[in-house]
Amino acid sequence: QVQLVESGGGLVQAGGSLRLSCVASGRTFSEAAMGWFRQAPGKEREFIAGIDRSGGTFYADSVKGRFTISRDNGKKTVSLQMNDLNIDDTAVYYCGKTRRVAFYATYRYLAAQESYESWGQGTQVTVSS
Repeated sequence: QVQLVESGGGLVQAGGSLRLSCVASGRTFSEAAMGWFRQAPGKEREFIAGIDRSGGTFYADSVKGRFTISRDNGKKTVSLQMNDLNIDDTAVYYCGKTRRVAFYATYRYLAAQESYESWGQGTQVTVSS
């Protein structure tokens, strides 16, 4: 059973930055795509960024140009660098790992929660004005 552990959340002022990390256990990290989702109070969980096995990246419009997703297969880690944060970014952030996939993925695939077989416990990000 793959485990994902997120870290790096916290309280930050608007305009600030945070870097989230997600470390995976198991031996299939490099064979999967990874994604970051978030869930704000009273809202559904939404896709914000994904990275496929080739290193191709995909972003929701709401974070494009501000957030950067990256992966390190040797360390089994996916990271999310978040810059220019605003109060609308306040949410619990979750990383997810897909099932074994082809080398290249699509936005549609990475944005779908049913594509993911494992989730982390979530890390809280709070942005103050």
